[in-house]
Amino acid sequence: MARKILDQQLQEVKEKLLILGAMVEQALLESAESLRKRDMKTARRVIATDREVNDRRFAIEALTIGLIATQQPVAGDLRRLAAILEIAGELERIGDYAKGIAVINLRMEDRPNPPVPGDLIPMAQKAADMLHRALLAFVNEDAEAARAIPREDDEVDALYLRIYRDLMNVVVCDPSAVERINWLLWAAHNLERAADRVTNICERTIYAVTGEMAEMDVTWDELEG
Repeated sequence: MARKILDQQLQEVKEKLLILGAMVEQALLESAESLRKRDMKTARRVIATDREVNDRRFAIEALTIGLIATQQPVAGDLRRLAAILEIAGELERIGDYAKGIAVINLRMEDRPNPPVPGDLIPMAQKAADMLHRALLAFVNEDAEAARAIPREDDEVDALYLRIYRDLMNVVVCDPSAVERINWLLWAAHNLERAADRVTNICERTIYAVTGEMAEMDVTWDELEG
């Protein structure tokens, strides 16, 4: 009976984690798209939604800690619950990155601005897709998927580098645009950091499933080999 109760409650926490992940994924996409379109209404909605993201993160933590305290989980169950605590925190931080992009949009509202780099939206889409699959890997306890996803972070880094170069070229042509360019760079940097957080989620998934604690660092030699 105790096993059944723990399984049901663990499933409930996982479902709440997926809901939180979906909110954060949407916030990432909407924040980038609102910046591209200079859509202040959507930017404000992303900022307002961040409070709910935070509240859901804390609710997941409270429920998880309650399970640890009352159900006395051991071994694999305890690893899964510990991973949920970490993943909820990572999702909250990714939500902060989305909020940051929306704030940048509002700060640039009344100023003449250079075009948003074309690679920003593909960058957001890639980071959001990685996040979506990383959470599914956790819920499905798919360690192999969790090992594979961080390798795609290199694609996000490549997009960031292209954005950086494009924006530096704008500064060379128009030094007066440096402040506005810096804001756009911060928006791209937030997306790059979001993808890094996805790697952390994958690490926690591997730990939950296998008990292995390892950093998922990918080198160029590994990619080329």
